[in-house]
Amino acid sequence: MTQITLALTKGRILKETLPLLRRADIVPSEDIASSRKLVFSTNQAHVRLLILRGVDVPTYVQFGAADLGVAGKDTLLEEGGDGYYEPIDLGIAKCRLMTAVSADAQPKKGRIIVATKYINIARQHYAQHGRQAEFIKLYGAMELAPILNLADEIVDIVDTGNTLRANGLVTREHIADVSSRVIVNRAAMKTKFAEIDSILSALRSAMEECQ
Repeated sequence: MTQITLALTKGRILKETLPLLRRADIVPSEDIASSRKLVFSTNQAHVRLLILRGVDVPTYVQFGAADLGVAGKDTLLEEGGDGYYEPIDLGIAKCRLMTAVSADAQPKKGRIIVATKYINIARQHYAQHGRQAEFIKLYGAMELAPILNLADEIVDIVDTGNTLRANGLVTREHIADVSSRVIVNRAAMKTKFAEIDSILSALRSAMEECQ
């Protein structure tokens, strides 16, 4: 059969994706968590897995290095890539993309400073609300930005909200609901339709079993 390459996002998404793959009869040949490898064969000889940073998954799929991928909707919205379909919402790794401010912050008129790693999403959000904003790109410890007066607001993913509260922040505006999605390279969907369609069908069945 034709080789199929499936790119997975490391971290929380990977942990929640692997059980679904197992139900879909796609099982890594070795324990991913205890290995430093990035490419894994599976019990299906024609399917291999790539373990990537989330931001890289859409790029690998878009340019055909991977036929399918699993990535968070936040990453897909931020990257805004072309060249792939988004056929399945796996409904895992759920969270929300929101703005947040210091709990004691007063509404600020005029231009504000926003810290986020989601520059494109944030720029679109504030523009839609008619608010002028300057953006600072950060990759972590976002909660520190308002505390240290680096920014007035942040845009980040929120799960329980515990980290925000622990650092004296509160959520303000909801931007998008986030979950993990399957994406498929457009060209591969045509040239490897039977193999890819079989995987998609197996994943949909696995999701139904979980409901």
